[in-house]
Amino acid sequence: MPTYRVLVSDPISEKGVAALRATPELAVDVKTGLKPEELLAIIGEYHGLVIRSQTKVTPAVFAAAKNLKAIGRAGVGVDNIDRASATEHGVVVMNTPSGNTISTAEHAFTLMLALARNIPQAHASIIAGKWDRKSFEGIELHGKRLAIIGMGRIGTEFAKRAQAFGMIVVAYDPFLTATRAQSLKVELAESANDALRAADVVTLHIPLTPETKHLLNAERIGLMNPGALIINCARGGLVDEAAARAQLDAGHLAGIALDVYETEPPTAEFPLLDAKKCVFTPHLGASTAEAQENVGTEVAYQIRDFLVSGEVRNAVNMPNLDSLTLESVGPYLNLANSLGKLLSKIAPEQCAALRVSYLGPVSELDTELITRTVLTGYLASAHNQAQVNLVNAPAIAKAHGIDVSEATTALATNCTELIEVSAIKGNDICTVAGTFFGSSARIVHIAGHFVETNPRGRFLFVENDDRPGIVGTVGTSLGNAAVNIANMALSRTSDRSRAVTVIEVDSEPPASLLAQLRGTPGILRVLSFEL
Repeated sequence: MPTYRVLVSDPISEKGVAALRATPELAVDVKTGLKPEELLAIIGEYHGLVIRSQTKVTPAVFAAAKNLKAIGRAGVGVDNIDRASATEHGVVVMNTPSGNTISTAEHAFTLMLALARNIPQAHASIIAGKWDRKSFEGIELHGKRLAIIGMGRIGTEFAKRAQAFGMIVVAYDPFLTATRAQSLKVELAESANDALRAADVVTLHIPLTPETKHLLNAERIGLMNPGALIINCARGGLVDEAAARAQLDAGHLAGIALDVYETEPPTAEFPLLDAKKCVFTPHLGASTAEAQENVGTEVAYQIRDFLVSGEVRNAVNMPNLDSLTLESVGPYLNLANSLGKLLSKIAPEQCAALRVSYLGPVSELDTELITRTVLTGYLASAHNQAQVNLVNAPAIAKAHGIDVSEATTALATNCTELIEVSAIKGNDICTVAGTFFGSSARIVHIAGHFVETNPRGRFLFVENDDRPGIVGTVGTSLGNAAVNIANMALSRTSDRSRAVTVIEVDSEPPASLLAQLRGTPGILRVLSFEL
């Protein structure tokens, strides 16, 4: 019997659908063209959702999607997915950034060439029976200054082609380093405005965000050289279409080529609809047979691997957790989860901060996933968050006012490797820590006491005045209640004022036993929990 159900709500390649259906753990339904109310009615049945740009995954969809674990977007843009709601509901959102890279770069470059040489208008003239050579004089791209806004995969491929045409390439990307720019042989601009200043051609390859909406407004278009060209194959809304029309009519812009629009499909109110110096295509950037095959199969494998084995690739709302990452950090994740759960049991309530510190080889890894796993274990217990997971744990912590940080451990220890987790409330700090002895994970510190115990199992934690007879009393009480002891660890403070006993038991101690122990003179705290 299949374990998970997957809905494919937008068309993807048959090879991608076949890959999903070939997986025994998955039951796959292909239902394209669903109306919003139809999607809402059925989404609660599915664990995985595969979409392109047509399906809108709104907050209402996430509210109805009680079983949804992952969304796979066959393509790059995820603006049709409410990412905040996805994170809040613990749903991984994955895209396919590499599948249509070449296709989109080539399409954007084609639009630039068509715009520079008036290809669509000249074609239409010939079809109309005319031979009008003078009206369609174009420009050469050789020697022109090209501004690329966004130097990811697509922007980089565009730059390579532009350089082959002899264009001078200046690029702006907030993550582009000087070293990388030098290796790509592009001039690095410090801001979008710097890149646009004196540009002859501008091409956009960035996502649509509140910060990038109408990036090309009247002011920035004014920075470009007179007679400049604009190409947008990225996201509708990056260009202020009304401002672009005004600049065309004023003669400052020589042309604009769009594959994406603020409203798709464009309506009669589209400001550029009747402009003559334009080239328009209906969102064809990824519309090649190769790209469709690539993104369809890529997204199918991503959804399959996440649901079946927990691998996360190309996620936009959490770190990747692919096979290589799992190999490096995987051994630490179970220990991290147990430390988070343990801390939630022994730390004071309403802690304001959680600090995760690393010592030794683990500190040299990318520890974000380990920290998220600690946080997941802590929140799942401390705040009764049944749906908390690696995706939404940081958002839940923020909502509860918990500041999460990483540090280098300061705990005095003989261990060469350590994960230390501290809950902080005012001046009170409660700490737990774990390590590895060979391949065996062990908890080695609990709330000021150096102990050694398993990171998994059912436990009884007893804190008491350090006096004779307490351990015997606890052991006898467990025996009388038929609770078998699997392991026991003892520790006491250096001044011998307090002691703790951590007992691994085979069964849950009855409430009457816990009440009896809590009433025993000298016993200060008794906790029963499972890791």
